[in-house]
Amino acid sequence: MRTSAATPPTSLSPSRAGDFMQCPLLYRFRVIDKLPEKPSAAATRGTVVHAVLERLFDAPAPERSARRARSLVPGEWERLLARRPELAELFAEDTSDGARLAEWLAEVESLVERWFTLEDPTRLEPAERELFVEARLDSGLRLRGIIDRVDVAPTGEVRIVDYKTGKAPRPEYAEGPLFQMKFYALVLWRLRGVVPRRLQLVFLGSGDVLTYDPDEGDLQATERKLLALWDAIGRATETGDWRPRPSKLCGWCDHQAHCPEFGGTPPPYPLTIQPRLPEPRPAAEEGGGGPAADSGAVSGAGGARAAGPADGPQGG
Repeated sequence: MRTSAATPPTSLSPSRAGDFMQCPLLYRFRVIDKLPEKPSAAATRGTVVHAVLERLFDAPAPERSARRARSLVPGEWERLLARRPELAELFAEDTSDGARLAEWLAEVESLVERWFTLEDPTRLEPAERELFVEARLDSGLRLRGIIDRVDVAPTGEVRIVDYKTGKAPRPEYAEGPLFQMKFYALVLWRLRGVVPRRLQLVFLGSGDVLTYDPDEGDLQATERKLLALWDAIGRATETGDWRPRPSKLCGWCDHQAHCPEFGGTPPPYPLTIQPRLPEPRPAAEEGGGGPAADSGAVSGAGGARAAGPADGPQGG
């Protein structure tokens, strides 16, 4: 029986916010229960693609070719495997003398090569790559995440770019991916006082580019939505009411054995619930104002693709 306390959240990333909107019980399994999940070939493929596209910009602009990008794939896979040896189990049952791994690496190379049909890296000089950002709103909620790429035009206009290794959604389902981008835009606005000029999603699986130009009203609405989401997560934490939300995505879930929708039983919920308390404001912040958040952090390129410790793992 568990006796550790369930702590209401103090931070949100796009991934965890998306988990709760998709299924509150999934959020609980990942953030509170911290149930293990099996490595996914698709998610691992995305991690390697992101690493290759980030590292490619280390080369001088004229040398950023598709051939060079493909050549980076095996090395980035080996680096990832060294950090996460458990990923070897993805191909542990390969009885075809490494053919499955070779096929998987070829898929990664194909996605990397497709990027060159959508953007020209020889004409890009990102201001930031794999940028970890964190800002605290006046409510005390901390927003954090990792932005794949930030471009800044000579005029100062900011573009946020995110790579997706899947296919572009149909127009009626585009709001989900755009919510993640508005999340990032809100954080940068609160940190720097500048509304990004453009949000750009690059879908390598289908070869599509989705763009959106936000304004302050969009970002204010996103902030209200996040605050409502944060309150809902806090109530669920305090009451223990984590309801499953069945959808087509349930078939992909690793936690069916614990889900009531599949006849499973969730782990015992912590018996002691810690009430949510407002964070004290440092003395230096008492007179703060303007569009920027109370406090924030920005770390430069090369950060690992993971959210901060208060928020659990994050996908990309």
